[in-house]
Amino acid sequence: MQTNLELNLLEKAVTPTFARHETFHPRWGWLKKGFDMASIDGKIFNGEDAPVKLGVGKNMVRSLRYWCYTFKIIDEDNTPSAFGNNLLGVNGWDRYLENPASLWLLHWSLLKPTCNAGAWYYVFNLFNQNEFTKEDLLKGLMDYLQGLNKTVAESSLVKDINCILRMYVESDNNNSNFVEDSIDCPFTELGLIYQPKNSNYYRFRFGSKANLPSAIIVATCLEYASWVSQNQSTITISRLLYDKGSPGTVFKLSEEAIYSAIEAVCRQESSLFLADTAGLVQLSFEENPLDLAYQILNNYYGRI
Repeated sequence: MQTNLELNLLEKAVTPTFARHETFHPRWGWLKKGFDMASIDGKIFNGEDAPVKLGVGKNMVRSLRYWCYTFKIIDEDNTPSAFGNNLLGVNGWDRYLENPASLWLLHWSLLKPTCNAGAWYYVFNLFNQNEFTKEDLLKGLMDYLQGLNKTVAESSLVKDINCILRMYVESDNNNSNFVEDSIDCPFTELGLIYQPKNSNYYRFRFGSKANLPSAIIVATCLEYASWVSQNQSTITISRLLYDKGSPGTVFKLSEEAIYSAIEAVCRQESSLFLADTAGLVQLSFEENPLDLAYQILNNYYGRI
């Protein structure tokens, strides 16, 4: 597990940029295609023949490159990142993205420092309504930007909100355009946001997730601990659950889901355990947390 974070998580958590996706959410196959082509030629996205080579429209080329970079599978210079190679390389954990667990890992990678999708960071880490409308999201984003003394066109924020909902919402509605867009996006499989039938509001799904393995939860907990508990060998469960940027917040987990995941992985990893000190429950680790996170992921993907 790699991150370009050095010391200050809060300073580098997010780059508040908006509407860089050309209104396109990531389609099935885009990330794999973009990564593979970048592995062959880092200049692929800049060439006039990029639409032909990538099999998409000109605007989609820019969007595809944006998503590959924003999910951190390629670096700013369009070369494969360490995370990209670990996941999608020739000997990668899941080079064809066949396992839903990998979508959770990508969702985490999208939002972790430094997040280059400001609206996504806000919605999953800072927005505090469990039930909401598009208007609620827009107002929240505008208030967030006002606090940053940053001005962004309202139309750009609306584009981001629409993209987020197309990307993540499981819908019971009969809106054929919305359903078609959602079917074309793999991240609806995560079930993080739900729209009740015949309604104009949305809800986050909190709690355990059937297709989110314990290994992914614990590996991301350890990666988070490496940022915020540097030179320490413990992190409290409450931080893993409630801190902005934590797995509990990014994955919308319950306390029970975090505990269950940690207990399951602790049975397999002798250097990882839960400790209760004066009523304060902590995740304790006896190895470098990033090394341990990588080991857990390697073991998980090696077993399936």
